Amino acid sequence: MKVKIERERLLKPLSHVSGVVEKRQTLPILSNVFLKQQQGKLTLIGTDLETEVMTRIDDVEGNDGECTVTARKFYDICRMLPEDAMVNVVNEGDRTIITSGRSRFSLQSLPAADFPRLEAEKWEETVEIKQGRLKEILEKTAFSMAQQDVRYYLNGCLMEVRSNGLRVVATDGHRLAKCDVPMETKVKNPRSAIIPRKAIIELQRFLEDSDELAVLDINPNHIRISAGVWVFIAKLIDGRFPDYEKVIPPSLSTHLEVDRNELYEVLARTSILTNEKFRGIRLMLKPGVMMVMANNPEQEEAVDELPIEFDGQTVEIGFNVGYLMEALRALSSEKVDLGLQDPNSSCTINIPQDQSTLYLVMPMRI
Repeated sequence: MKVKIERERLLKPLSHVSGVVEKRQTLPILSNVFLKQQQGKLTLIGTDLETEVMTRIDDVEGNDGECTVTARKFYDICRMLPEDAMVNVVNEGDRTIITSGRSRFSLQSLPAADFPRLEAEKWEETVEIKQGRLKEILEKTAFSMAQQDVRYYLNGCLMEVRSNGLRVVATDGHRLAKCDVPMETKVKNPRSAIIPRKAIIELQRFLEDSDELAVLDINPNHIRISAGVWVFIAKLIDGRFPDYEKVIPPSLSTHLEVDRNELYEVLARTSILTNEKFRGIRLMLKPGVMMVMANNPEQEEAVDELPIEFDGQTVEIGFNVGYLMEALRALSSEKVDLGLQDPNSSCTINIPQDQSTLYLVMPMRI
């Protein structure tokens, strides 16, 4: 195999493919990226046996062939070359030679025939959605996923392909994010899938904020997302996602419409003096004002206020300030609707008169 390509054309696809490759692998070849040059098209593939990423670069000079090379080293070499550099890649058996200008690197190469691929069964459902919408729905929910939770089904996002659109839900047991967006395809057989955390994070790197369509193929064990020159396949988590509808309160006694930026800034200032481990703050509602309070083991205290339209009884509720701030950051509206009730009830955050995106934060004792 012989390839000659501009560094700038190679760097981004190589970055995407390298992202899925784990540094420490039980199989050495899983640390490698698969390269295949055929009829002027260079294909790059990376996998960890749970997720597979494939992308293609068209109009590439060279001779047909294939090889594998260490993903991280190959990417770092290309990254450190000058911006206008030309990269030459030549495979010579168990060595792959990379040259550019006066630089020369000789990397170990493992047989391309040994490179494992994810074997997905027949796809049972195919839908289309604009890339920008898929990117948006993941950005609005992914931060609520659990991380290394023993309840493995929480370490990812629930994706529901519904008759009226696409819904993604994520929860770590302390908070929940739910978002709905329309799709370009009508669905005959609604279905759901739990996509692992790593796959969600890597997928977001591929998606662009555009109207170009992405194709979603689903079967009971895998999901495939493809658009343009890239294809992304992930194994699904085999488990039962919690019945999230049951934890969303049908109605809360108090709804406050507040300025999103002002609330965020009050929370950010108060959070400076929270306990670093628990990050708890107290919201106290009084007629005409919301007080935000925090203290820490050093007996330090922060108090801030936000004017609100409220004339009910005084109520005080504790929350993790980080959860509230992340939810506010994910919304883009000027105003947000804050739903509250009592110290034992969850808080909801959404755009006024818009339930397509909803955040739920559980209260905490302080």
